[in-house]
Amino acid sequence: MSKQDTKFERVLVGVDDSEDAQLAFRYAMHRCIKDESILIITSILESNGMNVYQALTTDYVHGERKELEAHLKEYRQAALDAGVKKVELMVAEGDPGETIVKDVIPSSDADLLVIGSVSKKGIRKYFGSQAAYMAKHSPISVMIIR
Repeated sequence: MSKQDTKFERVLVGVDDSEDAQLAFRYAMHRCIKDESILIITSILESNGMNVYQALTTDYVHGERKELEAHLKEYRQAALDAGVKKVELMVAEGDPGETIVKDVIPSSDADLLVIGSVSKKGIRKYFGSQAAYMAKHSPISVMIIR
């Protein structure tokens, strides 16, 4: 089997509301339908975007997390409606690139990470790309969608 014919069994896609993330989600869905793979959708609750009061208020963090979980359920439904057979959801907290590489990938047992090239949030886009960090440090194959 050539490299181009490699089938990935567990495809992890990182989503936010950016256009690139939407493209990554669509690519991952189609890949999972074609290969009959499991789609794992993740989103990271960024604690660095909260002020001190919000970070210390468990009700605020809990509310933000619930909102993110509800949003991921919409992604799951879209994937199932498109024909993906099995979809898993994962929400984590922290810096997106680091959290996906150090926490989400190991606990999801994914063998391919699909991400957009630009993140919609934060000052981090000026100090280096989350996508570049994940591509450099990921223990699994990474597909960056532009």
